[in-house]
Amino acid sequence: MVPPSSSMDPSPPPSWFTPKRLLIIFCVINMINYVDRGAIASNGVNGSSETCDDKGICKSGSGIQGEFDLTNFQDGLLSSAFMVGLLVASPIFASLAKSYNPFRLIGVGLSVWTLSVAGCASAFSFWFIAICRMLVGVGEASFISLAAPFIDDNAPVSQKTAWLAMFYMCIPTGIALGYVYGGYVGGHFHWRYAFWGEALLMLPFAVFGFLVKPLQLKGFSPVESKRALASVETVSSVTDVADSKASKLDGRMLVGGDGIIGDELSKTSKSESIHNILNQLSRFAKDMKVLLVDKVYVVNVFGYIAYNFVIGAYSYWGPKAGYNIYHMKSADMLFGGVTIVCGILGTISGGFILDRMGATISNAFILLSGATFLGAISCFSAFCLRSLYGFIVLFAVGELLVFATQAPVNYVCLHCVRPSLRPLSMAISTVSIHIFGDVPSSPLVGILQDHINNWRDTALILTSILFLAAGIWFIGVFLHAVDKSNDGSQPVSTPRITSRKPLLDGNVDESLCEV
Repeated sequence: MVPPSSSMDPSPPPSWFTPKRLLIIFCVINMINYVDRGAIASNGVNGSSETCDDKGICKSGSGIQGEFDLTNFQDGLLSSAFMVGLLVASPIFASLAKSYNPFRLIGVGLSVWTLSVAGCASAFSFWFIAICRMLVGVGEASFISLAAPFIDDNAPVSQKTAWLAMFYMCIPTGIALGYVYGGYVGGHFHWRYAFWGEALLMLPFAVFGFLVKPLQLKGFSPVESKRALASVETVSSVTDVADSKASKLDGRMLVGGDGIIGDELSKTSKSESIHNILNQLSRFAKDMKVLLVDKVYVVNVFGYIAYNFVIGAYSYWGPKAGYNIYHMKSADMLFGGVTIVCGILGTISGGFILDRMGATISNAFILLSGATFLGAISCFSAFCLRSLYGFIVLFAVGELLVFATQAPVNYVCLHCVRPSLRPLSMAISTVSIHIFGDVPSSPLVGILQDHINNWRDTALILTSILFLAAGIWFIGVFLHAVDKSNDGSQPVSTPRITSRKPLLDGNVDESLCEV
């Protein structure tokens, strides 16, 4: 019988680590990630190469490019190295989330990020800093793949998209702060101090990822239970093998038994490792197949690729196009200011609007297609105008509408798949929009401009791709979309694991005891 006093035990006090604080912490981490992206692109950190005039008078270079005497090609490789690390590691971290605690994986990623940024600060050659930039991308990959599912799990039901909007609002804000931060630190001190500052800012969050009690994602079973079960299975298998050998060797087991058991244990351990790797690859292949045959997911990502193709080219070529079309004196500041303001307001507005409409996949597609279509009309009309002020007004309205898609498109990625596939869904979405979207868009638009030699026509052709994105997302309105975020039919679990409670409700892990 249970002692009467046990039933009277008071419930544990609520944890300080509430869902709102989780959102704030993740937003700050996301901000620091994108501050780094803006800082390395700033003039103060990136710098310039040495230049010489006709008289042979040379002006020394500045920043990374000047210190290591980099060509523009080598300087561009630093950005590519970061993207390689990000794109390769994102699916890996998403897959590892099924075997290791996702919250701990974020801690690992942030630790790699912190050490790599510190490596950039102490770099002694081009190849060293290029490798460090690639590892920075690896570190960020864990956070990008796993943070959004944690936010979605803990957000209030009526504010899920709004919380995602606040998280993704940190992207344009962080990049803008990175420009200012990198320019100030690099201009007044030294470019290396900018990276040291970022590493110090991120270090407490990397430590936090290991100190706090690990949280669980919905659809994932406790890692401790898996390890316990795996240990039981391993011991059982080794015991069975040892018993089998004993029956065959009879008395000889007494002479060399320890060696035989040791050999069998070593062989079994190796076979278990190989078996686990093969299981990981097999599971990844099956999960990828599930994503690729999901029409809702595929349509959403295709629309996102077309959208990101335009946004990526806008961010790179927009100031130059504005300068040549409208002869702007400060095109960088104008385009940057419009993008920052519209990015923040548009992203937050998109999340709140979808929540007010009713956060469903069908409504998300309606908002995605409608906002993108209206935004395309505004941006297209802006580039048709001859007046600079008319262009600024229409382009601002267009960007406001276009940025309203950030929260809904990620909402669909999270809710069109079952919980255990959400990290991989976010990872593959990130990989796709970069590989097929903003990475090739800038050089392709450059080739187009070289061919037609008219920035207005180039801008209009580029903007027209937004109509394609709106059309693809409009197809999603007519698809049979089921919200699978609460689908527990195929959890990643060990035998006899009970259903999970929300992550931050102080739930106690009893599955280990059951195993």
